[in-house]
Amino acid sequence: MRIDKFLWAVRLFKTRSLAADACKNEKVKIGGMNLKSSREIKIGDKIEVKDLPIWRSYEIIGITEQRVGAKLVTEFIKDITPTEELAKLEAIKNSGFIDNRKGRPTKKDRRQLGDWLEL
Repeated sequence: MRIDKFLWAVRLFKTRSLAADACKNEKVKIGGMNLKSSREIKIGDKIEVKDLPIWRSYEIIGITEQRVGAKLVTEFIKDITPTEELAKLEAIKNSGFIDNRKGRPTKKDRRQLGDWLEL
């Protein structure tokens, strides 16, 4: 099965074209290598997906041809993201850069957030 179709089927991306664009823009890796959206996958592959500001890791434990419901996703992929990466994400959320103000972030806010995302 193609990687872009699988990423869409297990709800990591909203559309298949977004999944294909992520592959093209080097935001999806298997074994540390960038890949094309036509790459065939198999059970046991480890996928890394860039979810700003961290790389999320998943292991394929099943393959499906059709898009599955959110409750069934755990039958096909297992989240193996390291706790250090999740801690980094939590630190950014708690840092105050991302707050609940209404409206657009200011230019200063965007710069500060950009500095954090480039960790």
